[in-house]
Amino acid sequence: MGSLFRSEEVCLVQLFLQSGSAYNCVSELGELGLVEFRDLNPNVNAFQRKFVSEVRRCEELEKTFSFLEQEINRSLKPPLQRPLPPPIPVPSAPQPRELITIEEESERLARELREVSRNRDSLRAQLTQLSQYKGVLTQTHSLTATQGPPPVLESHGLFDHRQDIRLSFVAGVVHPWKVPSFERLLWRACRGYIIVDFREMDDRLEHPDTGEMVQWTVFLISFWGDQIGQKVKKICDCFHTQTFAYPESTTEREEILEGLQGRIEDIKSVLSQTEAFLQQLLQRAVALLPQWKVRVQKCKAIQLVLNLCSPSVTDKCLIAEAWCPTAKLPELQSALREGGRKSGSGVDSFYNRLPCSTPPPTLFPLNSFTAGFQNIVDAYGVASYREVNPAVYTIITFPFLFAVMFGDVGHGLLMSLAALWMVLEEKDPKLKNNNNEIWRMMFGGRYLILLMGLFSIYTGAIYNECFSRGMKTFNSGWHVGPMFDNNIWNSSVLEGNQFLSMDPNVTGVFTSP
Repeated sequence: MGSLFRSEEVCLVQLFLQSGSAYNCVSELGELGLVEFRDLNPNVNAFQRKFVSEVRRCEELEKTFSFLEQEINRSLKPPLQRPLPPPIPVPSAPQPRELITIEEESERLARELREVSRNRDSLRAQLTQLSQYKGVLTQTHSLTATQGPPPVLESHGLFDHRQDIRLSFVAGVVHPWKVPSFERLLWRACRGYIIVDFREMDDRLEHPDTGEMVQWTVFLISFWGDQIGQKVKKICDCFHTQTFAYPESTTEREEILEGLQGRIEDIKSVLSQTEAFLQQLLQRAVALLPQWKVRVQKCKAIQLVLNLCSPSVTDKCLIAEAWCPTAKLPELQSALREGGRKSGSGVDSFYNRLPCSTPPPTLFPLNSFTAGFQNIVDAYGVASYREVNPAVYTIITFPFLFAVMFGDVGHGLLMSLAALWMVLEEKDPKLKNNNNEIWRMMFGGRYLILLMGLFSIYTGAIYNECFSRGMKTFNSGWHVGPMFDNNIWNSSVLEGNQFLSMDPNVTGVFTSP
């Protein structure tokens, strides 16, 4: 209990880690959270340290994991409602051989996902394009049943001396948002010497760039002459429309429609099989990725700690310095022995206490109740070594001062109930692993909110307020009726006195509770 009011006693230790067991020793120390390492290579660049290659290797694995997570969020069906849950139980740091296995399996899984996703996207693009082509031929079939210049133009004799002029078509699809400007530019550039028809497709198709479902607009442009045809094609390219070859005869269009229908069915069949295989890969990634991430993060943290160590003269061991609570020194030695046992080393690692001239860091033992109050105090400043911990006193003072301003029975009751629910459900993984910033702040201070609510109920009862409305829990003990009954107050007294005083000695004026 004394360490709660005052920071723990901390000493500086020098660790001698055997080269073969250094990794496992640091892993054991990290699992226990006993020590804080000091950097013995402050003048060495981060890229010139001994274990920088292992750190880069872990960073490459983290990039692979980021790609796998992006694919899971993008393609998994049904999609995850929350981030990937942490593994239970939490795995330990991997051994070097296990890290190689993780690296090989993750790279193979990422490679397969890239290939399958690329094939899936390619099949989707082909399916969209063929469906658009089918929609163009279906929607415009009735418009081109009769070909040739309109009768109005023939009656004016515009084509009497031109035998080489024939009607040409440009057909395709355009995004519905671009239709007004597309039509306006066609009219102005071609001066009305074209016939344009727009029709909406029956089905909504996926946009190849954004992936959203769009009800594309089919257009058919009829024109005469090569110059106008060149203008029309340039305008279509400018608006990024998708144009298709448009046969002139009805028979050819029907044949193309039949071929398109068969190709669409084949692509749908292949696409369904590709999607099924992709979902299998994603489910495997969902099962393995949480464990891989934790294990690689631990491995990277161990390598970063080993970079803080200094090699000995014989290069047979690593020398490290760390701060450790004096009461935890036996656990420190046990962790070093366990690391040597896991490595199969014949020589145990050990430590020596060192005298220090600099003040040790401040260490306060925390639990789920005191952590919220300690964070508030640390926001203003961290206490010096072995100084009295002010967070203990804020457990009472902070909620009470809040309640002095907030005092209300109703609102305090609601706050207490919400905080009590968070306290009772604090072990629920859904609540603990929520990444919402506001929620994490509230959940971390659940005990603080609970006390603020309870104190608010107390001060609200003193203020006689409930939901900002006055309460009349007890009637007043003073009564003015007996003053008139005993003729102490009468009309002349009321007229001649600006202030009236009540006499508690008169029977019935004051009734104590």
